[in-house]
Amino acid sequence: MKPHWWPGNRVQLLENGEEFFPAVFDAIGQAEREVIIETFILFEDKVGLHLREVLIAAARRGVQIDLLIDGFGSPDLSDEFVSGLTSAGVRLRSFDPSLRVMGVRFNVLRRMHRKIVVVDGRVAFVGGINYSADHLMDFGPEAKQDYSIQLQGPVVIEIRRFVRHAIQPAPPPDADKPPRGWRAARRRWQRHEETPTAIEPAGPAEALFVRRDNLHHRNDIERYYRIAIRRARSQVLIANAYFFPGYRLLRDLQRAARRGVDVRLILQGQPDMAIVKTAASTLYDDLLRSGVKIHEYIERPLHGKVAVVDDEWATVGSSNLDPLSLALNLEANVVLRDRDFASDLRQRLEQLIERSCREVPAPAPDHQPRWWPAVRNFFVFHFLRRFPVWAGRLPRHSPALVSVAEATNGR
Repeated sequence: MKPHWWPGNRVQLLENGEEFFPAVFDAIGQAEREVIIETFILFEDKVGLHLREVLIAAARRGVQIDLLIDGFGSPDLSDEFVSGLTSAGVRLRSFDPSLRVMGVRFNVLRRMHRKIVVVDGRVAFVGGINYSADHLMDFGPEAKQDYSIQLQGPVVIEIRRFVRHAIQPAPPPDADKPPRGWRAARRRWQRHEETPTAIEPAGPAEALFVRRDNLHHRNDIERYYRIAIRRARSQVLIANAYFFPGYRLLRDLQRAARRGVDVRLILQGQPDMAIVKTAASTLYDDLLRSGVKIHEYIERPLHGKVAVVDDEWATVGSSNLDPLSLALNLEANVVLRDRDFASDLRQRLEQLIERSCREVPAPAPDHQPRWWPAVRNFFVFHFLRRFPVWAGRLPRHSPALVSVAEATNGR
């Protein structure tokens, strides 16, 4: 289904775990019928334990809880942690789990990287924040800088419909013909899913829920980024943790800068993985020569995936601008047209630049790079240009949603 613009939404920016976790836990605490959560990472630390506590409390008062975690991002939950949820009635599933081989996880491709919460079909959260203590400032120098949004209004209808479909029952993977019981369960699920829910306008924002999958929406998130960049008149401001985009998006950024648009990138200066900065730095020379300004965030690891274009357009979500997010993982962003929200996000990012970033200097006009960087950048350029084609040829299995309780019992 083609993404649809929904008018009449209220949107609130949530920065870091200090703003995000209380808002989510409070919404779950007020839930009356239904809570659906998708997350890449759920750790058994103080944040994960708090989430478990509020979910169990909601389940015990009759709220239906569906929790989907990723099998690569959340591989180490204890039996006690899991049983506490499932015994309270929480339906806990894992997306494509896999056994370790000699202690190593190899199921790294095509992950469920979304971070979404929907409560009672009336409020939704979408962004990049996982359920782990490293999203809180008291975690120390490795605490992550990140963003999410809280949404109320008609767009929540589409987000709820999407997540319900994502967690619906699947047939046994080894069954040639799905059993009768499965078909009946699926019909009941679909009837519940399609139950219309009217939501009154809640604010001035137009919202577009955009996802990336490996079937019908392979390029949607990248496409909406590129449309906004091509239409930019005055400013493009992007903060992205893992920056290694495709050739076409890079070209659009360079063309925008050359026609006089103020194009600024906030990238990792203190990365959580060294290769992140190494990969992004191979792109610096060409971007800087085009007039793009690059600011490295050096206070702690950057984990955000947000952007503002001109005075109105903004996006917040789970998608990085790198090959994993743009060509392999399952992602979700919300695109917004709202002046107040765009202004708020832009001000926070500009404060980040002023207080916690260092600007990468542009190379001198007569500077000639050494032979090795020039060769390296040549191969990087052609890798980026061809990567979408190569990625499409990688294995595209249909990952299973596995009940974590069943998997635990089968250990």
